[in-house]
Amino acid sequence: MNNEFLAIMPLILLVIILLALWSIFWKGLALWHAARHGQGWWFGIMLILNTAGILEILYLFAVLKLKFADLFAKK
Repeated sequence: MNNEFLAIMPLILLVIILLALWSIFWKGLALWHAARHGQGWWFGIMLILNTAGILEILYLFAVLKLKFADLFAKK
């Protein structure tokens, strides 16, 4: 293997792990809100598509029009 590749391998692994955690957080939050609002289509689309949190963030803030403080509020 190339020495330059081996040198950046830990950085690549860290980026992949951080991206996965970011995606899991937003996906879980969006799926929870979709289920609470009875929006099965959104739930199914977000469950199947993996968009690194982009679709989930759009759903929460553009479709549901939630404020950041409302993301974890119990209603």
